[in-house]
Amino acid sequence: MNQLPVNASSSVETNQPEITDSATINETYRYWRLHIMLTMYVGYAVFYFTRKNFNYAMPSMLVDLGLEKSDIGMMGTLFYLTYGASKFLSGVVSDRSNPRYFMGIGLFATGVINIAFGFSDALWVLMTLWVLNAWFQGWGWPPCSKLMTTWYSRSERGFWWSLWNTAHNVGGALIPLLVGYLTLHASWRLGFIVPGIIAMVVGLFVCWRLRDKPTTMGLPTVGQWRRDHLELAQEREGQGLSHREILTKYVLRNKYIWLLAFSYVLVYIVRTAINDWGNLYLSEQKGYGLIQANMALSLFEVGGFIGSLVAGWGSDRWFGGNRGPMNLIFAIGIFMSVSALWLMPIDSDVLLAGCFFAVGFFVFGPQMLIGMAAAECSHKDSAGAATGFVGLFAYMGAAMAGYPLALIVEQFQWTGFFTVIAIAGGTVGLLLLPFLKAQSSVKPT
Repeated sequence: MNQLPVNASSSVETNQPEITDSATINETYRYWRLHIMLTMYVGYAVFYFTRKNFNYAMPSMLVDLGLEKSDIGMMGTLFYLTYGASKFLSGVVSDRSNPRYFMGIGLFATGVINIAFGFSDALWVLMTLWVLNAWFQGWGWPPCSKLMTTWYSRSERGFWWSLWNTAHNVGGALIPLLVGYLTLHASWRLGFIVPGIIAMVVGLFVCWRLRDKPTTMGLPTVGQWRRDHLELAQEREGQGLSHREILTKYVLRNKYIWLLAFSYVLVYIVRTAINDWGNLYLSEQKGYGLIQANMALSLFEVGGFIGSLVAGWGSDRWFGGNRGPMNLIFAIGIFMSVSALWLMPIDSDVLLAGCFFAVGFFVFGPQMLIGMAAAECSHKDSAGAATGFVGLFAYMGAAMAGYPLALIVEQFQWTGFFTVIAIAGGTVGLLLLPFLKAQSSVKPT
C-alpha cells in the first residue's frame, strides 16, 4: 500500500504512485484543496494589483504627463484586446501545462513590467508596456479554472468557485486605497512600482505552493472521490478524443459556449465601464477628491464580493448546479441598479455609494457564473480553453469600454455613458433566456 504524506512538497512533476488507502486519500484531498484555494486566491488578487492600479493612478497621470482621455481610452482598449486574446491562447496551452508554473511565472512577469511602467514617461513606451502586461495578465485565469474543475466537483463548485472569485474584489478593493495613498503622499509612479514588487514575491510563492490535477498526485478524480454523478458524467464525456478534437467539439462548435460568450461581452461592458471610469465620473460630476472617489468605488468591489458568493451558493442550493436561472436574476439586477445610479434624482453620498454597491453585487454574479458555466458545458480537459474562449469575448466587451466609450463620453458626456451601459445590462438578460434549460442536459452540438 503506497501512502503520500499529507504535507509532502510534491515537487516531482511526473505522476506519483496511486494511493489506495481511503484515509490517506481523504486527508490528502482535504489538505491540498484548502492550500490550493488559498494560493489561487492570493495569487489572483495580486494579479489585480498589477492591473487595476492603472485605473486609480489615471487622474494623476492625466495631469502629470499631459495625456488626453482618448490616450487613456486607447491604452485601455489595447490592454483588453491583448488580455482577451492571451486568455484564450493561454487557456489552450494551460490545459496541457502545469498550472503552478503557468500562473506563477505570469504573475512574476507582470510585476517586472509594472516596475518598468512606473519609471516610464513616453506615451508609446507606456502603451507598449501596458500591452505586454496584458499578455501576462492572461496567464492567471486559465490555470485557476483548470484547478477549480479538477479539485472541486459539480455539486459543490458553485460555492468554491464563487469563493475564489471574490479574489477579484479583494484585489480590486485594496488596490485603490493603496494607489490613492501612494499617489497622494508620493507619486503615481509608486502605484506601479510597489504592486510590481508585491507581484514578484507572490509569483514565486504561487510556483512553490500550487499543484497539478489530483491524478498526478496518485489521487482518484474528484468525481470518484466525492461520488458526484454529475461530475462523473462529465469526466466520462468524450473519452479517447485528441486535444484538437476536444477543442473543436466542446468549445468552438458548442452553441452554449457561444451563447455564454456573447453574454459576457455585455457584462464586461458594464463592469469595465464602472470600474475604469467610475472614479473620473465622481471627480468630474460629483466633485469628489481622489481618495473619496476611490473609496466610493471600493464599494463596487465590496458589492461584487457578496454578489459572487450569493450567486455561486444560490446556484448550488436553489437550482441544483444549474447556473442559468441565477444568471437571469442577476442580469435583471444589473439593469435596475445601473438605471438607479444614472437616474437618481438627488445628490446623496449614501445613495450614490449604495448604487455602486448594488451594481457590483449584480455584475459580479454573472461575471463569475458565466465563466463557471462555460467550464461545465465543456470537456474536463478543455476547461482552460472554454473559459479562455468566453474570456476573449468578455474582453472584447471590456475593450469597448475603453477608447470607444471615451469617444462617447467626449461627444455625449456622461448621459451617453450611462445610456450605453444601461442598454448593455438590459440585453444580458435577453441573451441568457435560452440558458434556463438545466445544464445537466446540455450537450455540445
